[in-house]
Amino acid sequence: MLYAKAVKKMNLELKGKVAVVTGASRGLGRAIAMRLAREGCHLAVCARQEQPLSEAAAAMRALDVEVLALPADVCSPGAPEQIISQAASHFGCLNCLVNNVGGNRRGRFEELTDGDWEAILDLNFRVHLRASRAAVPHMRAGGGGSILFVSSIFGREAGGAGLSAYNATKSALISAAKIMALELAGENIRVNTLAPGSIRFPGGSWDRRVQSDPEGMKAFVTQNLPIGRFGRAEEIGDVAAFLLSERASLVTGACLNVDGGQSRSLI
Repeated sequence: MLYAKAVKKMNLELKGKVAVVTGASRGLGRAIAMRLAREGCHLAVCARQEQPLSEAAAAMRALDVEVLALPADVCSPGAPEQIISQAASHFGCLNCLVNNVGGNRRGRFEELTDGDWEAILDLNFRVHLRASRAAVPHMRAGGGGSILFVSSIFGREAGGAGLSAYNATKSALISAAKIMALELAGENIRVNTLAPGSIRFPGGSWDRRVQSDPEGMKAFVTQNLPIGRFGRAEEIGDVAAFLLSERASLVTGACLNVDGGQSRSLI
């Protein structure tokens, strides 16, 4: 059953703050942006397709916040830096950055080409570094900020055959965020990582699998998800908003699993 509960404000003192969220037209990025909007955070959101992004931005504006919608392919040269620059110029500051965009090219290691690796390294890793590097001076000028990377539980442990590129890039995010956190802590800029487990949302990969193979997915849930269900995108949004807020002022350099007990790593 997909998320249908009434969502209440958490009062995270994010009202009036400015956040950039990449990949915000659907799924986890949209859920994170919506939660930030409910907390009163103004937003700059980006995605490749203009119409879904416009629809998502309209839903966010309905929550009485200002939203700057920036259709863009973050893998295009200069795009991450331009998104950050436009957001900071439009709002006059930048407090939070959510590096959410990502994807996968599944295949056996020996069959993945250099082109496959370059594409996933760009999408899952390099664009996040570029956006963060561009955001840091604006956060520094404002006296601090918060950067959040959306990784995966498969950045913390083995994800299985066919996931070498995905696993490697998601692990790299966690590692880079940890060192960034150490370097930026003295400037009141916190850097953390979220590691979602199997999250179901309309149109997402798990939703498609449930639709095509409901019995197989019931078995998957029984075998892999101790909580007894798939996670909801809104649950990722709730945790993301907390980590971005000053309520998490002592949390930096952390990678937090949001997976209903799915992951098996001890660290």
